[in-house]
Amino acid sequence: MTIDIVIYHNPACGTSRNTLALIRNAGIEPHVVEYLKTPPSRPQLTHLITRAGITPRQLLREKNTPYGELGLADESLTDDALVDAMMAHPMLINRPLVVSPLGVRLCRPSEMVLDILPEPQRGAFAKEDGEQVVDADGRRVR
Repeated sequence: MTIDIVIYHNPACGTSRNTLALIRNAGIEPHVVEYLKTPPSRPQLTHLITRAGITPRQLLREKNTPYGELGLADESLTDDALVDAMMAHPMLINRPLVVSPLGVRLCRPSEMVLDILPEPQRGAFAKEDGEQVVDADGRRVR
């Protein structure tokens, strides 16, 4: 059985790299979408937001983006306006977003992906910074 997992990924992001590595540690090779090169369409993005159970504001990335200069902190902006900004500037889309048969998650921190992986971890896993996330038996470290 093939498990269809999609990760909206930025290879320059440590959280995104850790999430991708956790998916692979479960023996799954996901479809990797480098969303800065190939952004989701507006319908895809709004569908991902809905399925993740978050708001467009919760998906907005502030750090190292034009968030401030675009005035996106303005609470009066509508969801449509925020999605418009993400469509015009994909770097405003926080990452990584992961789609699995068990749901959609914004995986920040990266170990949130464990909640939606249909396969267990196959061994120990530590993040790039050395933080142990999964033990040698494939169990999540709390």
